[in-house]
Amino acid sequence: MTLPSIPAVRENGTGVPLVLLHAFPFPARMWEAQLELLPGPSGDEARVLTMDQRGFGAAALGDEAPSLDLVADDVARLLDTAGIDRAVIGGLSMGGYVAMAFARRHPDRLAGLLLADTKATVDTEQARANRERIARTVLARDSVHLLAEERVAEGLLGPAADPELVGRVRRMIAESAPQAVAWAQRAMAARHDSLDVLASVTVPAAVVVGEFDALTPLAEARLMADALADAQLTVIPSVGHLSPLEAPETFNAAVRGLLRRVGR
Repeated sequence: MTLPSIPAVRENGTGVPLVLLHAFPFPARMWEAQLELLPGPSGDEARVLTMDQRGFGAAALGDEAPSLDLVADDVARLLDTAGIDRAVIGGLSMGGYVAMAFARRHPDRLAGLLLADTKATVDTEQARANRERIARTVLARDSVHLLAEERVAEGLLGPAADPELVGRVRRMIAESAPQAVAWAQRAMAARHDSLDVLASVTVPAAVVVGEFDALTPLAEARLMADALADAQLTVIPSVGHLSPLEAPETFNAAVRGLLRRVGR
């Protein structure tokens, strides 16, 4: 068994530690606007850390069987390396699944929880079968072109998305490795239901969802917000599944609200 080393981590700021976990199938640089802006002009509003998850960006995939629990443990190792005892853990989509796995496995290290365009419930049988279809196809072809064929980028964004952003999203998707795509699809298919985990979370939490998110819609966001003891729900108008990319200012305002609650 080979454990991947913690990949190069980008960080900015000196305030409340905030780890942001990216969506599938993107690298951590999808968080550029948050990394740059959330710390504020003086840098003391947040200490933002972003890391590539297994197989994406600069991160090695390793040889372990697919499991988001492994990625959650990678986040704990990142905190150890950074000298951080407790942090706000935030994730978008797949990153949200990892954040909930972290809450289950490392609850004592959680200072706050940010769940964006994600869900706590498990996949349907149909969704799991589709994930396996994608995993098998990208591995057989040794290419992620299937994701372009099926217009994944367009399905992640709202109906009025800027064409320049659509192009940026397509390019990030095209950079992903087939092995990472397959591993992540299988890891997401095997994930646990997390509503019971959320019911045990007592730290401040924020749930954010795009108005037109078709993959993890408002109903799923409300389930999470209702399960959490101290959550604020933000619905961002006119955007889809990638709300921090489509509406960074509104998204960042919701995150700052959570950071203020954590820092009290």
